[in-house]
Amino acid sequence: MFARLNTRWPRVAGLALSTPLCLALLSGCASPTPADYASQTPVLDLRSYFNGPMSAQGLFTDRSGKVVRRFSVALNGRWEGNEGVLEEDFVYSDGERQRRVWHLRQLPDGRYTGTADDVVGEAIGQAAGNALNWHYTLRLPVDGAVYEVQFDDWMYLMDAHVMFNKAAMRKFGVQLGEVTLAFYKP
Repeated sequence: MFARLNTRWPRVAGLALSTPLCLALLSGCASPTPADYASQTPVLDLRSYFNGPMSAQGLFTDRSGKVVRRFSVALNGRWEGNEGVLEEDFVYSDGERQRRVWHLRQLPDGRYTGTADDVVGEAIGQAAGNALNWHYTLRLPVDGAVYEVQFDDWMYLMDAHVMFNKAAMRKFGVQLGEVTLAFYKP
């Protein structure tokens, strides 16, 4: 009987020791939330920042980190109360042009929603402090086909003129690449 208990003890002890380790590892993998930035300034208000003309420069990197595409964006935003329109005109390094028009809505508690012709359903956003996190699915044309890819999109207001944007693109939970963008508001 003692030998039998003894052979089980290492398994039980290993489980007991591995549980805190697993919890620590899992908590280390937790994604940031907008609340993590609640105390950061300047405070991001989309109605204020995306109002009037601005520009942006960006790039798309594949999952290995290789730059696949570069682009410039001319933007113009306008708001009436809690409803906004943000027009984006993209010019890619290969000469392709694209236009996206966002229809934005500010909701209570730092929440936003947005729609555009190439967005499936509605983009859902949450702002806190200097950050905003958007989640949405975008119809992305690639080589004559259209793919629906999920975006986990983060914006960070640096000052009254500059905002950085980093978005992870996924399909079936697999990361395809990242979009990095720097906005400049005169």
